[in-house]
Amino acid sequence: MDASAPIPSDPAARDDRKAEAARERRAARRPLLRPVFAFFRAIGRAINFTFFSSLTRRIVILNLVALAALVAGIMYLNSFRSGLIDVRVSALRVQGEIIAAAIAASATADSETITVNPDRLLELYMGEYASPYALFDPSLEFPINPERVAPLLRNLVTPTRTRARIYDRDGMLILDSNNIYASGEILRQATPAAEPRDTPFFFAVWNWFGRLLRGGDYPLYQDYAAHEGLNYPEVAAALGAAPADIVRVDARGQLVVSVAVPIQRQRNVVGALLLSTSPGEIDAIVAQERWSILRLSFVAALVTGTLSALMASTIAGPMRRLSAAAERVQTTITARAEIPDYTERSDEIGHLSGALRAMTNALYNRIEAIERFAADVAHELKNPLTSLRSAIETLPLARTEADRQRLVDIIQHDVRRLDRLISDISNASRIDAELARENTETVNLAELGAAIVAIQADLAANHGVTVHLAVAPSRHAPLVKGHDTRLAQVFTNLIDNAVSFSPEGGTVTVRIGTDSESVWVAVEDEGRGIEGDSEKVFQRFYTDRPEGESFGDHSGLGLSISRQIAQAHQGTLDADNRSDATGAVFTLKLPRART
Repeated sequence: MDASAPIPSDPAARDDRKAEAARERRAARRPLLRPVFAFFRAIGRAINFTFFSSLTRRIVILNLVALAALVAGIMYLNSFRSGLIDVRVSALRVQGEIIAAAIAASATADSETITVNPDRLLELYMGEYASPYALFDPSLEFPINPERVAPLLRNLVTPTRTRARIYDRDGMLILDSNNIYASGEILRQATPAAEPRDTPFFFAVWNWFGRLLRGGDYPLYQDYAAHEGLNYPEVAAALGAAPADIVRVDARGQLVVSVAVPIQRQRNVVGALLLSTSPGEIDAIVAQERWSILRLSFVAALVTGTLSALMASTIAGPMRRLSAAAERVQTTITARAEIPDYTERSDEIGHLSGALRAMTNALYNRIEAIERFAADVAHELKNPLTSLRSAIETLPLARTEADRQRLVDIIQHDVRRLDRLISDISNASRIDAELARENTETVNLAELGAAIVAIQADLAANHGVTVHLAVAPSRHAPLVKGHDTRLAQVFTNLIDNAVSFSPEGGTVTVRIGTDSESVWVAVEDEGRGIEGDSEKVFQRFYTDRPEGESFGDHSGLGLSISRQIAQAHQGTLDADNRSDATGAVFTLKLPRART
């Protein structure tokens, strides 16, 4: 908007200018926000691509997550730290006992102060047990001389990097290995322990993770003043002649193992020796061990990821190709889309490939059958319609009553033919759907055949043909799983076809037999048989009627529908000539039902 443009006096115009200015400001901000939106969309696509879009990535990620969970469990539940602490405690206790014995041996007493107590000596002669020191003055002591002990202590603890502190019987610190000079064995005064300060945030977080990995919580370690030795529980226990140990953590979360042993001279406790590890000594060993585990886990993750990708490629690759082929089947109309063949594989991919190939072939076959059926229907409907139209167009031109009656008969015949064609076409088109919806039941073909033969025998008698039923004896009952109404339709179609081709006085024989796997029905007539290829009689709208029968009385769908019903029952229907060349035989074979 031009800033120099005059402001309109009309309120409506001013509102329009304000709205236009707001739109311009939004349009100016849009280029600035577009990179932000694009960034978030890219992140969303990356997350979706990484975690949700590919089966390969999902398999790899899930396997790596399982490996990470295993490594985390090893880190959390491993017994290496506990075992290391136990070993360190045992080593410190053995070292402490050795040092305490050496210190006790260096303890001395002033011989000028030694006096014998005759009362205690008399008690000893009377058989009472007494300590050797009980014979002397009760005030006799064997003090620990720091100057004498310092060289010994430094030589024993320096190689082990252990801190050693000696306390007298009152808990007073006598000697600390951290306060011994290396030259001249000169002692320096122990500095009071600093007051514990607040733990920094970083160390607090680190300590929390350390406690989580350790799987437990330890008391906090702190240094007490020289006169506060009894504040250490292990020191107090050692002064009571009982060795003790305790594990603590310092302000940085580092482990400190302390072991206290009593210093005894002839069963008398003259002091306590407190040995403690350097802070972080055990943590450094554990950290090194964990880094080794992590390095191995990295190698395992690389191997697991590679093997998972290879394994997933054998799944995702074929599935991707099968999916693409299925999409081509959906979109391709003019030609067949080939499904990749993985049937040589014995896994689910091979089964899926075989099922998809069979389904696709069945789909294309069904489509082709529907197209052929539609073409046949159009062709068959066109003939009576053409005849009907010619008769209707000719009817007004008929001059005599006989001509008009003949045209009316043609019209009625073509109408009946159309009605029969439409009924048979409708029946043929809905057979599969009806058989798929209805539940099957056990059908006794002998009983069903007897009922149909009884009905057809009365109808065939009008044509001078006899219908006879023969059931072959068998130890298996002629039972099948199916739909009785449709099976009855097959019986009716086969018997009606045989009657129409049998001469007057002829016989139609219906034979029913059973073997271990199937039940068969054979319908034999005494007609002229089948000339040429026997499969042609099952083609839709195929008609080859006997002499004397008027054209158009049959639609040519009966045998085709019968075979369709047989195939829907997992059976077969075949046609052939009789072995004695006296007619045709149609054989229906169905799987026997297990009772």
